[in-house]
This record gives sequence, structure tokens and C-alpha cells, in this order.
Amino acid sequence: MSQSTKKEPIPEHVNKITQSVLNAAYEVHTAIGPGLLESIYETCLAYELRNRGHLVEKQVKLPVIYKGIQMDAGLRMDLIVDNCIIIEIKAVDELLPLHEAQVLTYLKLTGYRIGLLINFNSCHLKDGIKRIAH
Repeated sequence: MSQSTKKEPIPEHVNKITQSVLNAAYEVHTAIGPGLLESIYETCLAYELRNRGHLVEKQVKLPVIYKGIQMDAGLRMDLIVDNCIIIEIKAVDELLPLHEAQVLTYLKLTGYRIGLLINFNSCHLKDGIKRIAH
């Protein structure tokens, strides 16, 4: 039987940033509602987060290292906040396991611990948010 490796708890500052991201997402959703394109939510959320003092990177390329060679696998993360949280934005009828797998892939490849999958096409945003920890 293999021994499982226990991960350190998520640092408190990361949890605080996560809460700030969620508050900003709620503000965006309240202001413009569901039914728009993902790119609009991405732009508005980035704006809202920057106004709250966060460092935000948009459409960050994520290369894959295979056998020591950097490969462009066409991966792009929607938003990176404060170099510690990945945000994947959706505007779909419902979140699918594939969407969660996408965020988990990003977490594994970056080493980041928290990813937020946010579906802005929800009537109640709380029903469209998944926090994924790695």
C-alpha cells in the first residue's frame, strides 16, 4: 500500500484572496447579469479585481513540458490573480466534469493550489461557482 502525501493547508492569505475574487464576481454578476459572452465577464472581473488592488493576468499561456521540451499545447488560463489563484470563466447552461478537469489540469501544471470555476450564465451565481483545490 502506498503512503499518501499530505499537502499543507491552503495558506490563509490565499483564502482571503479567494474570498475577494468571489466578492468581485458577485458584483460583476449583479451589475450585468447572465447571458453575455465569457470574454465580457473576463474583462469586467479583471477590472473589478484590479480596482480591489489585485494583480491580474489575462489569457495566460500555459506550456506543457514533455521530455524536457516545452510544447505549446494551446492551453490558456483565463485569469491568474496575485500569482496564486486560477480563474476559469464560463457562460454555459451548466458546468460539466470537463470544465472541472480543465481547472485541475491548470492546477497540476502550475503548482497553484486553488482554482475557481465560475459560470456567469447562472441565475444565482452561487450555483455556478466551483472551488477546486489541489
